[in-house]
Amino acid sequence: MIVNASVDDASECARITMAHARTFSLASKLLPSAKRRAAYALYAFCRIADDLVDQADHDNVAELSVQLTAYRTQLQAALDGRPSGPIFREVAWVASEFDVCPAPLFELLDGVRRDLEAHTYDTWVDLERYCEGVASSVGEMCTYVFGVPAGPAMLTQAIQYARTLGTAMQLTNILRDVGEDAQRGRCYLPAEDMARFGLTPQDVLARGADLARHRGWAPLMAYEVGRARALYSAAMPGIALLDHDAQRCAAACANGYAGILVAIEAQGYDTISTRARIGRLARVGILWNAWRYRATAPDLSALGHGPRIVWEPNAVAANTDSLIRLA
Repeated sequence: MIVNASVDDASECARITMAHARTFSLASKLLPSAKRRAAYALYAFCRIADDLVDQADHDNVAELSVQLTAYRTQLQAALDGRPSGPIFREVAWVASEFDVCPAPLFELLDGVRRDLEAHTYDTWVDLERYCEGVASSVGEMCTYVFGVPAGPAMLTQAIQYARTLGTAMQLTNILRDVGEDAQRGRCYLPAEDMARFGLTPQDVLARGADLARHRGWAPLMAYEVGRARALYSAAMPGIALLDHDAQRCAAACANGYAGILVAIEAQGYDTISTRARIGRLARVGILWNAWRYRATAPDLSALGHGPRIVWEPNAVAANTDSLIRLA
């Protein structure tokens, strides 16, 4: 329920969202007010946790681990009816109002904690597990808020599609932020994938802007962009399972983030020295297209339990161009 005392709390979550998430802020305007307020609360909750671990360096990991544990304790208290502070008061409201399962909220905290420990990933399976924790969990949270009119039986399928979309969006973030992450001593690109193009995670961490000129860099990035697009394609049918008043927001998020892949390609895959951004006109176009978005009625018999993607093995190829097709 919404009470007047919560107005300032909601405003704080909205402020955090609008300060840090251009695409999500725009997309959320397509939601009805209660769902928009809930979306802002969930974003603020996730953002504070993410910002906490982004402060990590070699000297303060133990201290930040303690702070993240305290954040988890605050979450549990909020879900138990004892919230403290504007964000957790809003999270408690969201959980009650939209019957949000607590599991993805805690999954998110477990996921971001990995950034205190792991700084490289050996395989796509390893990275996918990380993406599940920090982003698929968010997709699941949002599914409860967005609503699934077909009822509990279809909720499971909708969550699986939303989790796939979360993985696509997180992989997009990773491809966009290679340079920024390297400055923090992190390389998320799977070492197994990099090896096929003559690169290693250490190259990302040490070579700086010169890396973008390596003969294997553009083919590697094209390969990973192809993987991300496959994930978006697999996730899109799930939008039709959502309440009509949330479909346009979900479409705007999906298409907005997918647009970052176009920006990455446009700058020659150099995300080492600069961050790929979607221009203002492009963002307006995404919002306009989302406003006109109408999902086709889903074929429920064909949806199964959600998307399933089978990746071809990372076989060694004589010509790196052929590797791009494997994603």
